Amino acid sequence: MTGFQLMIPPFVACMVLVAMLSYLGLHVIAREVIFVDLSLAQMAALGGLSALLIHVEADSTWAYALALLATAVGALLFALTRTSHREAQRVPQEAFIGIVYVVASAAAVLIANKVPGGGEAIEKTLTGSILWVNFKPTILKLAVVYAALGAFHYALRHRFLTISFHPEEAERQGWKLRWWDFLFYLSFGV
Repeated sequence: MTGFQLMIPPFVACMVLVAMLSYLGLHVIAREVIFVDLSLAQMAALGGLSALLIHVEADSTWAYALALLATAVGALLFALTRTSHREAQRVPQEAFIGIVYVVASAAAVLIANKVPGGGEAIEKTLTGSILWVNFKPTILKLAVVYAALGAFHYALRHRFLTISFHPEEAERQGWKLRWWDFLFYLSFGV
């Protein structure tokens, strides 16, 4: 296998990622929640490590479900800490995002200390390995999930774009911003 052939799967994975992540990045910048991705990823890692704590196999469906549940908790926290543009914002939402990140990181370290192989699990989670992805099942699953997320965001684009770029208009129309924020952060965390 040549070096070029070795790099085809990682390149395809990057192309699948770039379309959705660049779109979500526009929302993140508009909402001024720059580190929300790190915080949600840390919540997912905490959920995955929690699965190991209760003796669930690392790459099982239950482990992924616990990681998604932890991500949903993070999304809920971020949706609830949103402040209205009319309210005086004492603490920026980015501060809450940082607090969630630090608490989730500390909890992950504590759990990793109690789980056999926990240190290796944290290292695997933190380092990733895009160079060693393959078409089946990794890139195929990634493409299916991102296509579903893309369809979800396309169907709800008017709401998400208005809330991100014109939140005062969404407030004026009486939209339930916390609900829409929860959906946004949950889809972002997936």
